Amino acid sequence: MAQTFITGGSGFIGRRLVRRLLADGHAVRVLVRSAASAGVVAGLGAEPVHGDLTDPETWRTGVEGSEVLFHLAAETDITADRERQELITVGGTRAALQAARQAGVARFVHCGSEAALLAGTPLVDVDESAPLRPDSEAAYCATKAQAEALVLAADGPGFTTVSIRPRFVWGPESSLVEGLVDAARNGRFAWIDGGRHLTDVTFVDNAVEGLVLGWRHGRPGQAYFVTDQHRVSLRDFLEENFAIYGVDAAIPDMDAGTAADVIPVPARWFLEQTCTLRTDKAVTELGYQAIVTQAAGLDAVRDRVARVAG
Repeated sequence: MAQTFITGGSGFIGRRLVRRLLADGHAVRVLVRSAASAGVVAGLGAEPVHGDLTDPETWRTGVEGSEVLFHLAAETDITADRERQELITVGGTRAALQAARQAGVARFVHCGSEAALLAGTPLVDVDESAPLRPDSEAAYCATKAQAEALVLAADGPGFTTVSIRPRFVWGPESSLVEGLVDAARNGRFAWIDGGRHLTDVTFVDNAVEGLVLGWRHGRPGQAYFVTDQHRVSLRDFLEENFAIYGVDAAIPDMDAGTAADVIPVPARWFLEQTCTLRTDKAVTELGYQAIVTQAAGLDAVRDRVARVAG
């Protein structure tokens, strides 16, 4: 059994990671700021550690004794201004690295994203040799790139850092999917040029599998893509999710030129650009395989929606 520590453990991916680590027999501490988050964490069976993400001195002692720090905390609002993105995503990552090093943690596993590579052109069958894009016009993407660069550069003797990059993490209680559902239901969503471009997606338990394997087997200073290993048409995939949530509104189409005027990046890139990623490196070096099929994942979403409905 290992002592583990998580930032962002009360979030969508974080909650599933907490459950996985506890099920595997590990002790789990989670950084929390609010009483509500502490309640969520305690309800899962983990130990809340109160502190301010960007001030590592407020929570460093809670990290002591941990074998690994999983860093999931970041600004998830893609519309937040650059100052906010830099404070939380970049500043929070810098603080987490500092806390981990000072507490003597041996391994640091960062939950990254393909967004760190986005700068306006499609990602087509790319691998981890594709460059980070801190120069992206989208603050969300630029700060994701800056944060990952900090993580990988921090690797050194006695302190191994790894970045795991899932793409479009979905599943029961996904705020991303539920946000799109809400937009579609309320007439605030459109397909851009039909929306049938190919994309990779990652069921939440597959993302967690990648994070755990990154801890156990990740090569120092390396990044790894993890996906469902089953590419989909964005429109087909979202329509299947929309149907589960009972969205029956007609969704309009929009041409790319109009979309450029009304939809900000990176949301527009997500809705109009191919994004296909290779997982060969994760398969070879981590032993990664998607542990949940998309069919099983959709069944899990369907079950959750049915339970909430009554």
